[in-house]
Amino acid sequence: MRAHSNASGLGSGRWTRRSALQFAAMMAGSPLLAQQAGRGGRGGALGAQPPRPPRVYPPTYSDEVMAPVNVHEIEEIARQKISPMAYDYIAGGSAGELSLTANREAFSHLQLRRHIGVDVSKLDTSLELLGKKLEFPILLGPGGAKNLVYQNGEQVAAMGAAHSKAVYMAGPSDSMSKLAAQGLIYWAASLGFSEQGPAQTFAKRAEDAGASAISISVDYPYTAPRDRNIRNNLDYTWANTGIPANAGVSPVRKQPAVAGMIWPYVPGMTWRVLDWLHAATKLPIVLKGICTAEDARLAVEHGAQAVIVSNHGGRTLDGMIPTLYALPEVVQAVNGRVPVLMDGGIRRGGDIVKAMSLGAKAILIGRPYYWGLAAFGQVGVQRVIEMLHGEMMVAMGQSGIPNLAAFDRSLVEFLPGGQTVVGS
Repeated sequence: MRAHSNASGLGSGRWTRRSALQFAAMMAGSPLLAQQAGRGGRGGALGAQPPRPPRVYPPTYSDEVMAPVNVHEIEEIARQKISPMAYDYIAGGSAGELSLTANREAFSHLQLRRHIGVDVSKLDTSLELLGKKLEFPILLGPGGAKNLVYQNGEQVAAMGAAHSKAVYMAGPSDSMSKLAAQGLIYWAASLGFSEQGPAQTFAKRAEDAGASAISISVDYPYTAPRDRNIRNNLDYTWANTGIPANAGVSPVRKQPAVAGMIWPYVPGMTWRVLDWLHAATKLPIVLKGICTAEDARLAVEHGAQAVIVSNHGGRTLDGMIPTLYALPEVVQAVNGRVPVLMDGGIRRGGDIVKAMSLGAKAILIGRPYYWGLAAFGQVGVQRVIEMLHGEMMVAMGQSGIPNLAAFDRSLVEFLPGGQTVVGS
């Protein structure tokens, strides 16, 4: 075996992050090191300490992909690679971006209370969700405009999810059907319906395209004002086509973002949508955009098989409660009858641990995997998932949480004044 190939950088005299990881992985499996490890452990007598669990490295990619050390640094690389107009479309929120900011800040108001004396030598992040066995509770939430950041972005991101074995949420299509046949678990996502015919047609399309569930976002009756898009004179049709080269000089806009614009999207949707969908499909129905106890109870009563606590990433009604604050209220109202998921502001593995300690069964990410897609394409999506999963496992181990069943409310505490919602 060529242990020092120039291709890996190990024998070239140039050590990179990637080659260091490869060398460490190779040495971790060395019989010599294993033999030495059995000779007393940490300064003790022969065999005094049991061997530690093996060190686990994430998959390695190019040096460029491995260089950023967290999601925030991947976002910065993405910002440099795409147009400012595209960056603002993805990064921005509605109106004054109060909800966008609050989603993120809420995590700093919730503190972890770790448990010691717990055997965490084996960490298990697997779970069952809506009849599917998953390796980790990180789902890739629905979102449009991926062509703004990467050509054929929807399919490329889905391929990254499939490779990483993450649930992906997108509209039913031929490409989703093909990937589902190859093992991708995906939920058919929609912004909702105000008429029975289109709702049931969608449900049947979702079944035919291999979806394992249907997710309906219930918080988008109107498109909210997004100040960044208005300042940039964005044409919303570019969300599908990508931004043209002459966007900065061409005055022609088919669907321009204009201050004070009223853009109805699905203003006529009611709870009847659940009846329509259930009549057309046996797939589980998930409602995304639940933020109050009242709506959570109604969702369950009308047949939702899971709910997602979400304020659309701060992109709809500005000034809404941050989702981390809304989560305990919804969990209490649902009272274990259906799974409760959450999205909004998650950027680190510790954020996931906090959300799950408050009762989330799983979490969704949006912008983080967009940044991975924009920065590095498919492998960027994979890197974001793997990075967050690794951080989550480390945070679980440090908190005394060996598996997902061990999460409970005692592991976290809001700072004084950090949460005032009903039912907390």
